[in-house]
Amino acid sequence: MLKAVILIGGPQKGTRFRPLSFEVPKPLFPVAGVPMIQHHIEACAQVPGMQEILLIGFYQPDEPLTRFLEAAQQEFNLPIRYLQEFAPLGTGGGLYHFRDQILAGSPEAFFVLNADVCSDFPLSAMLDVHRHQPHPFLLLGTTANRTQSLNYGCIVENPQTHEVLHYVEKPSTFVSDIINCGIYLFSPEALKPLRDVFQRNQQDRQLSALYASRLYLSQYQLTHPERLAKHTPGGPRIRGNVYIHPTAKVAPSAVGTGLGALQGLWLCCSPQLGPNVSIGEGVTIGEGVRLRESIVLHGATLQEHTCVLHSIVGWGSTVGRWARVEGTPNDPNPNDPRAHMDSESLFKDGKLLPAITILGCRVRIPAEVLILNSIVLPHKELSRSFTNQIIL
Repeated sequence: MLKAVILIGGPQKGTRFRPLSFEVPKPLFPVAGVPMIQHHIEACAQVPGMQEILLIGFYQPDEPLTRFLEAAQQEFNLPIRYLQEFAPLGTGGGLYHFRDQILAGSPEAFFVLNADVCSDFPLSAMLDVHRHQPHPFLLLGTTANRTQSLNYGCIVENPQTHEVLHYVEKPSTFVSDIINCGIYLFSPEALKPLRDVFQRNQQDRQLSALYASRLYLSQYQLTHPERLAKHTPGGPRIRGNVYIHPTAKVAPSAVGTGLGALQGLWLCCSPQLGPNVSIGEGVTIGEGVRLRESIVLHGATLQEHTCVLHSIVGWGSTVGRWARVEGTPNDPNPNDPRAHMDSESLFKDGKLLPAITILGCRVRIPAEVLILNSIVLPHKELSRSFTNQIIL
């Protein structure tokens, strides 16, 4: 018998996820078409012997979270329960506080996953290692460069046995290029000393939603090919991995000629979507839209001939005709399996660092403007172009 625990944190954390976290709890933010935490639950449900999944955090159990848990239980045919902390307890504190619920039924072992981790979740492989060479706990690591490693928990290991010799959380100087992925496998006896271990709060890590979306869309090729859009005659031009919600309205394919300033050029009026695009429920995509490496959330509208690159378009937002919403890509090279994402602060030397562009909910972007490397807070109606700004 196995269990899994997913640590989802709470609304007081995840400040670098704003303004998106103003509208929806971070674990329910859609990545590759489904709530972020559903990728964790799907991975846990596929492990043979999994009997229960527990969510631990200090969100209030509101209607969206309750609805999601009810739907997930039905879909995966597993008990999925939310255990609410009375206050932020940190990783070790939350596990120790709910130790009776975790150990109920005497599980052989239990997984612990941070909800903001993006991974292909090699849980079965971790279980095989644990059963072959039992230890109180097993943690998943990956490699990073010297600069990146300073932003994570660093592991010094015995290269022969892979046992952890030393662990430092966000060191001030280089310790190791092996970093903690935030995915663990514990034996029941590991809970006894756990209160004094892993006292940091897991919500300090920064999430790149676009990088996570790219990974999960790629995984759909193997796990859920039915979720990926296919190129069909008369439909939009699909390039690479694209998710389109069934209720989204995408303009049909058409080809026309350009006149005037564009005389002699052919304009393809069908939308071009992809690679690595996720389009949410009730989204409207107009003719000639170019959409790449982006997430478009519930109810948004991209009017004719808009261009959205490396961006997140918030719920109910509108991007006007011929407007351009663009971020500067800073995610890893998708063709390099060992590439890693830089994790830097939002500002450097008093300036906003180039990054993805984020439009909060119900933002209105007028026609023929450029929004570049900027964050727009909710309910803003812009009148001009912006570059490298947070628009309050």
